[in-house]
Amino acid sequence: MPSLRDTIADDLRTRIATGHLKAGARLPSEPRLAAQYKVSTPTLRNALALLQTEGLIEKIHGKGNFVRHPLSRLTYTGGRLTPDTDLHVTIRTTNLRASGDLIPLLKVPSHTPLTEFLYLTHQSESPRSLARIYVPRDLATAELPRCRPGWAETRETITARIPTSEEASTLRISSTLAVLAITRVAYDTTGRVIEAARLVLPGDRADALFITHRTSEERGTEG
Repeated sequence: MPSLRDTIADDLRTRIATGHLKAGARLPSEPRLAAQYKVSTPTLRNALALLQTEGLIEKIHGKGNFVRHPLSRLTYTGGRLTPDTDLHVTIRTTNLRASGDLIPLLKVPSHTPLTEFLYLTHQSESPRSLARIYVPRDLATAELPRCRPGWAETRETITARIPTSEEASTLRISSTLAVLAITRVAYDTTGRVIEAARLVLPGDRADALFITHRTSEERGTEG
């Protein structure tokens, strides 16, 4: 027998699919919905959280729950997000000193001067990705970090995890929705870390693509 949470979610899901609740529409307040379905507010919130996880609604702090506009999936490959034709980015720059896990990440002594580039990518009004890029201050420029000269090697680590409360709030996603957390570290020819980036993508609207090119030596061993 379906739970009350699932019954409410099914009804709202159907109303969205049939157009009774249109993209961009604000849902009634949570107390009003709870009264409408004759359930407690926590049960109602559990149902809404399920729809948030499915990407059907988003909760905007201080405004309420809204039916989400359909969004195309983004693909992360080679340090870029595609398609990028309808994306816009806001950038905030902060000077700080290396501490905590930034010390081993950038392989620098404690209190080394760094510059942090905070990137927030939007499609229409919906946040799509959050990135924090750290650069030793003596290498920091006004250019986009991916344009910085001297890169010799890049290493990337991808982890699926639950977002932090700050990430969930910034990206307007449920705290139960898994995200792709990508850590990218760039080295110069001497092995020095010249940039470390941490990118967070909501798992319901992003993919990661990796392309491997075989060397001529590998191809020559066949046949």
